[in-house]
Amino acid sequence: MGISGALDGIRIIDLSRVLSGPFCTQILADHGASVLKVEPPSGDETRTWGPPFNGGTASYYRGVNRNKFGVSLDLSTECGKERLLTLLKDADVLVENFKTGSMDRWGLGYARLSHEFPRLIYCNISGFGADGPLGGLPGYDAAVQAMSGIMSINGEAGGPPTRVGIPIIDLVTGFNSAIGILLALQDRSRSGLGQLVNVSLFDSALSILHPHAANYFASGANPSRTGNAHPNIAPYDVFPTLTVPIFLAVGNDRQFRTLCDVLSDSELASDPRFGGNKARSINREELKERLIALMSTHRGEELSVRLMKAGVPASGVLGVSAALQHAHTSHSEMIVDLEEYRGIASPIKLRRTSPTYRMPPPKFREHQAKVESLDISDEK
Repeated sequence: MGISGALDGIRIIDLSRVLSGPFCTQILADHGASVLKVEPPSGDETRTWGPPFNGGTASYYRGVNRNKFGVSLDLSTECGKERLLTLLKDADVLVENFKTGSMDRWGLGYARLSHEFPRLIYCNISGFGADGPLGGLPGYDAAVQAMSGIMSINGEAGGPPTRVGIPIIDLVTGFNSAIGILLALQDRSRSGLGQLVNVSLFDSALSILHPHAANYFASGANPSRTGNAHPNIAPYDVFPTLTVPIFLAVGNDRQFRTLCDVLSDSELASDPRFGGNKARSINREELKERLIALMSTHRGEELSVRLMKAGVPASGVLGVSAALQHAHTSHSEMIVDLEEYRGIASPIKLRRTSPTYRMPPPKFREHQAKVESLDISDEK
């Protein structure tokens, strides 16, 4: 069956494991790229990262490996290396996140591959890059959160630094890798040449320090933890109500006046202490006390809907299950149901070339026979 997608015809050899690389290649696979996931003889370690498990494979693995063919090669052996070189003859992209120097040690480094396959785009994902003070050292999401300053700004005011509850650095590194590959494909369409795409967890972590890095560059002050509050905007925080807490994200004066109208407090809107965002930020504690008193008589579920309809960003604080069961999640078609597989759909929606969900995550070595016969041109 043919593939309908923006990347139809692009062939990717995915040597990566765990999260950043597989997340990157799933993004590309959802939009039509043919991705061959090559695992070591022991398999991707995330196959065992459970519970929960489905059919003996951890949900962690299944969450980032759909739309891929699955095989195993031992790249430390001559047979494995020769098989990979054969596969690369028809490949457009190679993605790997081995420890720095591994590919060179196996005789499969960028210098050799770019010479043999000048159109190949080689994406290397690492913790810190290949050189510099930390070059070649391993990087893991939580450790890089700590090193990059992200943990220092996450957590309650006066409380300890806290890891972000999702592997945010791995995920943004996956996004950056996908962007880098697409940029290199665009350049190749003009130059006819592939190139090396280097993406590191450390660089990716620094890249999302907004607005804290910008604030530091402007003020010289080290950012502090503010809990759910925004360092630059007020009111932008979680507020208790008669029932469930809701989050207010009031980004401008119009929204603030609308909030006051919904809460039926005209005096709050005209109070000079809250007359603009600068004033509201300076007097945020007094503002928060006033809003908590006003909202204490409202049911959070109803109030958040009224605010949203009036143009004020607001929401009840939902759990994961409630978010996945939300009516808008269904409307946006953000859940994939495919055979025995269920997962989060692609958030990238193109009008003419929509993402497609063609294969569940592969079982270990599921498509080995196809690769042995070099028959991986069509989806099953």
